[in-house]
Amino acid sequence: GTRDEFVLLLSVHHIVFDGWSIMVFIRELATLYTALAGDRSGASETLSDLPIQYADFASWQRQPQQVAALERELDYWRQQLADIPTALNLPTDRPRPAVYSSRGATLSFKIELELAAELRALSGRESATLFTLLLAAFQVLLQRYTDQDDIVVGSPIANRDRAELEPLIGLLINTLVLRADLSNNPTFREALARVRTTVNDAFSNQNVPFEHLVAELQPVRDMSRNPLFQVLFVMQTTTLDTLTLPGLEIQRMQLNSGTSKFDLTLGLEETEQSIAGVIEYNTDLFDAETIARLAEHFQTLLGGIVADPDRRIADLPLVTDAECRQQVVDWNATAAAFPHDRCIHELIEAQAERTPDAIAVVFGQDALSYRDLNERSNQLAHHLRSGGIRPESRVGICVERSLHLMIGLLGILKAGGAYVPLDPAYPAERLQYMAQDAQLAVVLTQTHLRERLPEIDARIICLDGDWPTISSQPAINPASAVTPDNMVYMIYTSGSTGQPKGAAVHQRGLVNLVSWYVDRFDMTADDRVLMMTSLSFDLTQKNLFAPLTVGGRLALIPSEQFDPTPILETIQREQITILNCTPSAIYPLVEQSAPEFAALASVRYLFLGGEPIAVGRLAPWLDAPGCQVTIVNTYGPTECSDVTTFHQLDSRQRDATVPIGRPVQNTTQYILDQHLNLLPVGASGELCIGGVGVGLGYVNDARLTAAKFLPDPFSRTPGARLYRTGDLARFQPDGTIDFLGRIDHQVKLRGFRIELGDIEAALAQHPAVEQAIVVVREDAADVKRLVAYVVENREPRTKNQEPNEEQTNKRTNEQRTKNKAPQDVYQGSTDSPSPVATEADASRGSGKGSRAQRDGVRATTEGLPSNLRQFLQERLPEHMIPSAFVVLDEVPLTPS
Repeated sequence: GTRDEFVLLLSVHHIVFDGWSIMVFIRELATLYTALAGDRSGASETLSDLPIQYADFASWQRQPQQVAALERELDYWRQQLADIPTALNLPTDRPRPAVYSSRGATLSFKIELELAAELRALSGRESATLFTLLLAAFQVLLQRYTDQDDIVVGSPIANRDRAELEPLIGLLINTLVLRADLSNNPTFREALARVRTTVNDAFSNQNVPFEHLVAELQPVRDMSRNPLFQVLFVMQTTTLDTLTLPGLEIQRMQLNSGTSKFDLTLGLEETEQSIAGVIEYNTDLFDAETIARLAEHFQTLLGGIVADPDRRIADLPLVTDAECRQQVVDWNATAAAFPHDRCIHELIEAQAERTPDAIAVVFGQDALSYRDLNERSNQLAHHLRSGGIRPESRVGICVERSLHLMIGLLGILKAGGAYVPLDPAYPAERLQYMAQDAQLAVVLTQTHLRERLPEIDARIICLDGDWPTISSQPAINPASAVTPDNMVYMIYTSGSTGQPKGAAVHQRGLVNLVSWYVDRFDMTADDRVLMMTSLSFDLTQKNLFAPLTVGGRLALIPSEQFDPTPILETIQREQITILNCTPSAIYPLVEQSAPEFAALASVRYLFLGGEPIAVGRLAPWLDAPGCQVTIVNTYGPTECSDVTTFHQLDSRQRDATVPIGRPVQNTTQYILDQHLNLLPVGASGELCIGGVGVGLGYVNDARLTAAKFLPDPFSRTPGARLYRTGDLARFQPDGTIDFLGRIDHQVKLRGFRIELGDIEAALAQHPAVEQAIVVVREDAADVKRLVAYVVENREPRTKNQEPNEEQTNKRTNEQRTKNKAPQDVYQGSTDSPSPVATEADASRGSGKGSRAQRDGVRATTEGLPSNLRQFLQERLPEHMIPSAFVVLDEVPLTPS
């Protein structure tokens, strides 16, 4: 016959019911059902009388002797939870909302029979309960995810340590705060011993109600997080699966309430064989795929623990074999053919043979053909060689943008030397330091710059004044002994953390980059590239040489030219097709050429790097009829031959953070923890770079070179090295990389780890904000506070036009350290800031005299700061609201 199915749904408020009560209720229900099924009218008499009622328990808690006992236990908790971390900073898929929503979902998994048996055996050998072992493993997992050594989780306890409480229905459960000290990278066996002690002590002091603990400790309250802990660990032994009733087959149904009381709850249930698991998670913070990976990582970690409990926790396996293969192999499958046995000047020499009469370089009304450029640089190369320049010789070049610049660069390379840019705009002291540190043999310059050069121990050659002597040399290609392994250039980094460092790059790295640049973006003889940036800027180098390897044309503008109008005239006159600069350099060109954008009509590729991209500021151009430009976001350190990752923006992209993308050809990218272990997708760590582009290191600084350039553990190439960038990044699930800022600029405020980009992204959505920068400032009392600097939108947007400016995760060292913002812009306490900004405050900036710093802070009229504060309070947690808002005319910029 037909089979009847029934569902019993019980809904009871937690205030009168806990998990233990459910088991009591079901057993009593089964007893009564069985009695009624046997036609026993007095079924209720089958239940034993309760020795006490819940009211007795409540009264007992308030007895004087119990209150005194609770006070003794409270002393333990005061000591145990002193200086407890404010937050567990799990990597989330989305910024944390201002108010915790409790929207949630669950994911189930199972620890299979064999692993479960090994875990039970290990817990027995270590004299620890399975609960303690799995708790320790879970806390190690959280430590690896967050890079925090002080891990706090909550765990419920039945609180029925008396026999007369066991049959009672009511809310007796309590929540324990279990704090694990995982500092100094202990072995798992050592970590387990620490956790075991903590658990035993906590159970001995389990009677203090959690609410009383919160009231006593008064942690920093935050509407976006649970106090004291944000992650819960639950483990129970099931007894309901064996329940039988007359004529009925019974099984439990898993219900998803669609809620999550905490960021994460890991629930484990020990059955006769396996261990069932379920993770309840907040869907405002996490995607289902992220939680699925976390469950896999937990099981991988458990497998590593039972295999070797004496392994240090940082070295225990975490990512699965499939993920490891994905990160190391699949996402780094960048191998590509390139002229690995050639030097960059040899490629240009070959092009000069193919198209000798084509124009190679233009500067205003002056131009050089490929033949002229090649022959003049040959003459200079012979002159340099006669003066002793050989491979690895370093030659300084202090030349303004002109035809002399390209003759000088190619002449140095053809002689076999490596060039060292000396920007004429730099102070004499900096130039002197660079010349001495680089141990320059020769410096190429121009007559009118000769007086600016400081006293240096090097031969000075003026490319204009000394040209009659140079031109007497042969015009044929010199035969130098330079190889792809030799240095091609050395660029001094910003030196924002001290003296500038000379980073050296080899020929092979530059040739690989130029090869990628040309091939990936179909550069041909029809392309025209404009040099907009300083020779001292690493992104400049590929633009100088790439067009000359395919018969294209390089256009130069005067070094001191920053006015958009003549730059746009050059772009239009020369029909420039490729631009490469910082976002700050392109915005004025876009704004100046609006609304027709005719001057930019020829541009087909715009490569941006060095700063976050505010796509909203480019939107009018991108949306204009006939716009053909493709924007490419690029990232790469000077130490690795410039670009190592790139991301091509979708033509419709307006509202997402712009990632730095994927690795260029023959380059590998890894995101690692401090012990150089692979991290899970989504977890933030140090971006480390391998492959052909990794440079030679820092000249005259073997110690720093050894610290930053390490043997590449993921490469099969003998001698391969890995460069530690010091940049913070994370993988997206598809392998795309998000840049998050500098590791040494990680912001931790009142215990909260804050992504400044999240605040900037929220500010950029305000209709009145064109640009936003958020920094952490310290006052005279060393109190850290968030300060937001905003550039007001001159044409405020309506709400349905919010562009989501890309001031987000990609924070650069230069923008936060060298764009020094006005000092002393706030007064009052952190809790009730009263921002005050004046012209005088602005004058105490970096002293570089930019217009933003001269004009200073615009008057905070029309209530914009308070408006912004209210705007953010609706979107971000309280700890992410800046203490002060300062309105600037423009953001100060570095020379680059």
